[in-house]
Amino acid sequence: MIEPVFPPSGDVLLRRATLPGCLLEGTQPELVRRDLLIQNGHIAAIGPALTASVPEVDLDGGMVWPGFVDLHTHLDKGHTWPRASNADGTHVAAVQAVMADRQAHWSAEDVATRMDFALRCAYAHGTVAIRTHLDSFGPQLDISWPVFRQMRADWAGRIALQAVALVQLDAYGSDFVEDMADVVAESGGLIGGSGALQPNASALIRRVFDLAVDRNLDVDLHTDESGDPNARTLALIAEETIKRGWQGRVTCGHCCSLAIQDQRYSREVIARVAAAGINVVSLPMVNLYLQGRKHGTPTWRGITLLHELRAAGVKVAVASDNTRDPFYGFGDLDLAEVFRESVRIGHLDLPVGSWPRAMTSAPAEIMKLPAGRLRVGAVADLVLFRARDWSELLSRTQTRRIVLRAGRVIDAELPDYRELDHLFTTAQPEGEAA
Repeated sequence: MIEPVFPPSGDVLLRRATLPGCLLEGTQPELVRRDLLIQNGHIAAIGPALTASVPEVDLDGGMVWPGFVDLHTHLDKGHTWPRASNADGTHVAAVQAVMADRQAHWSAEDVATRMDFALRCAYAHGTVAIRTHLDSFGPQLDISWPVFRQMRADWAGRIALQAVALVQLDAYGSDFVEDMADVVAESGGLIGGSGALQPNASALIRRVFDLAVDRNLDVDLHTDESGDPNARTLALIAEETIKRGWQGRVTCGHCCSLAIQDQRYSREVIARVAAAGINVVSLPMVNLYLQGRKHGTPTWRGITLLHELRAAGVKVAVASDNTRDPFYGFGDLDLAEVFRESVRIGHLDLPVGSWPRAMTSAPAEIMKLPAGRLRVGAVADLVLFRARDWSELLSRTQTRRIVLRAGRVIDAELPDYRELDHLFTTAQPEGEAA
């Protein structure tokens, strides 16, 4: 196959593109065939049989998506697997491995090197915005947040970055969180935390919102990432959100236990979440990896009630979460992969319908960014696939994609893992004895 040749100016008429209808304005079929005119780095027109005095590229039915938006990641943990693998694949072992690795290795240089590598991967795959959680307890607060601020400046114009302070929920019972909240506010970040089973969860969540309201911060919490039906923090967060008038400013990630709780209870919680305007981000690949880890075959998929939440009017996103660290030994910050696997894990097909919004327009709206839509006037940050329909898109890994930024083709070559070898000089390759 001859690869299409794009003009260096970025002004081009893309002919015979297949577009997800849910990412266009107005009511559209699931997939539509349109031409796209790109001029001056923006989408100038979308329609059938367009004409313009610019070079043309015939996509022959290939799909065009807006740039991806990754709502939930851990850039500070990424690419530590060679020195911090997970001994048994469980959440507990992952926490222990990260704690040991953080104490031994997470200098500013180490975090910055791995974070930049991860961002280059995401950029090559077509991502335009990322929200990352940053481990923020103890001395790491003064290491990772300056690195993040520098990284955000370095990557401005390529990937928009947001950060969330991540501590265990019980840290909100200490005075430390006052200093943490100040750093978050000064950095334009969000306040967050993680905890599934806390005996004093109500008081801790109230403290989260005390700090959020006092400093006018949005909230993003790891919520009920557990296979225990007694993990019921989500309902408490919904109640506190309504009480504080923080609707539309709270995101809850994971929410795994919701899927294994009594149906009557889960319906009540979903109704509260919808009333509270809470956004939910699911991490299907990571929770498939972690949840239900026992000796033998897992009996559930780990994900939350995606269909039911969306049907209730909750804004739902899917995201990458961890990459090549103890919480997930795989991944590459490729949202095309995340979408493909989410469709399979969560049965987001028959029809695919508006699920493409879950890693484009929905997270963009949650992050308050003008991205994730195919509309006239939008910056032409696009991902072009050879695939012409859902079957073709979801059946292959889509490595032969073209990424446009402001209408221009970028060098989408992925960085080589060998760049990170100097971080793992004492680590042994898998399968080799020390």
